[in-house]
Amino acid sequence: MPATGFNHYNLRAPRALLDELKDFYCDVLGLTMGERPAFRSFGYWLYAGGHDVLHLSETAPGEMRATHVATTFDHVAFTCTDPGGMEEILVDRRIEFGERFIDQTGTKQIFFRDPAGNGVELNFSMPKI
Repeated sequence: MPATGFNHYNLRAPRALLDELKDFYCDVLGLTMGERPAFRSFGYWLYAGGHDVLHLSETAPGEMRATHVATTFDHVAFTCTDPGGMEEILVDRRIEFGERFIDQTGTKQIFFRDPAGNGVELNFSMPKI
């Protein structure tokens, strides 16, 4: 049975970092807090376009999670609009970012890291001139 789509990704962190990640993804990317089942662990579900796309879960007492380390996970990518507005947000918040344009797809990409060091890619469909 093949996969039919992407559902969500989950980040686990201690409460202080979890709250920082929630604020980052809501304030910078515009994700919104949404309904989350009453699990035993604390956490948040963040939504884009009416769908939960990012789950944030608090680590258990004594559970260690490495941050800012090299793993096989490189980044998560979001489809976005208004690249100029996003660049303003990133500059205002002093978030370092890189960008490139892919001619074959007409896509502008912006790359940066979240507070835990996870890679974030934003894709903007640009009109052909």
